[in-house]
Amino acid sequence: MKNFFTLIFLSLVFISCENERLISLKGLIYGTTYNIQFYNNSNENYSEKIDSIFKVIDNSMSTYKSNSIISKINNNQDVDVDDHFKNVLSVSNKIFQKTNGRFDPSIGLLVNYWGFGPEKYRLNSEAKTDDQIISLFSKVGLDKFKIVGNKLKRPLDSYIDFNAIAKGYAVDEIGNFLKNNQIDNYLVEIGGEINASGTNVNKNKPWVIAIDMPRFDGDRSIYSTLELNNISLASSGNGILIAKLLLNPPSFDAFLVEFMVPTINASFKPSTTSSLDKDLGLITSFALLAAFFKLFKLIWAFIVY
Repeated sequence: MKNFFTLIFLSLVFISCENERLISLKGLIYGTTYNIQFYNNSNENYSEKIDSIFKVIDNSMSTYKSNSIISKINNNQDVDVDDHFKNVLSVSNKIFQKTNGRFDPSIGLLVNYWGFGPEKYRLNSEAKTDDQIISLFSKVGLDKFKIVGNKLKRPLDSYIDFNAIAKGYAVDEIGNFLKNNQIDNYLVEIGGEINASGTNVNKNKPWVIAIDMPRFDGDRSIYSTLELNNISLASSGNGILIAKLLLNPPSFDAFLVEFMVPTINASFKPSTTSSLDKDLGLITSFALLAAFFKLFKLIWAFIVY
């Protein structure tokens, strides 16, 4: 009798898996690409609902949209913040505290000042003075930003920018949406931020991603592959020489670095809060690594966490 019930159970599992089909959604969002794959036992691809999640997050936190919540805040307009904004600010504050201010979404004024942000500073470089820098410093520091009711209390003329965390948050939100619709096998990727759950059913193995080898000849080759099973991953770099401005809070020393570093972190489970809480060291490690490259004039490195 026990073997009979076991046979029935295995048969049901097999039939269930056979009925699942792979849904693939691809497109452009947040100035980059997205790739969503999941297995579903119905014909629903959820494309419209996923698009609505993309849009509501974009309308909340895009500094490139003049009518977004965050843009209105940065323009000193009176606006209510939504739950997405509150969630990301809450996680950002945790990281800000645990990294002693080295992760700080409020340094947008300084990024813009040096000409690397979505908005250029109003004054040209000859007109910039030490007094202006000091004035900007007084408006920087995420501990000065608080949610009261549905309003963000902050220094006047300050500037907040969630671009360092918003894509990862969107990836987690899409993953949560799929989970809530009883979809357990999926891979969600937005611009290199990945959330993987379950398995690639057709291949009967974990989801696999390829890591590019940095090349200068225009061709593409794979350095290695990673299997992802119920974990998230963040990547940076694509094998192209990158020049970026680094600001080092809380001193805010600014220096230009040139580096080529695909950086991979695959050590945490899908959840924005838990993943960031568990791997905060990556943030400061990346800044130190970039400075190391500049100091010793290294061309590129490959790091797997």
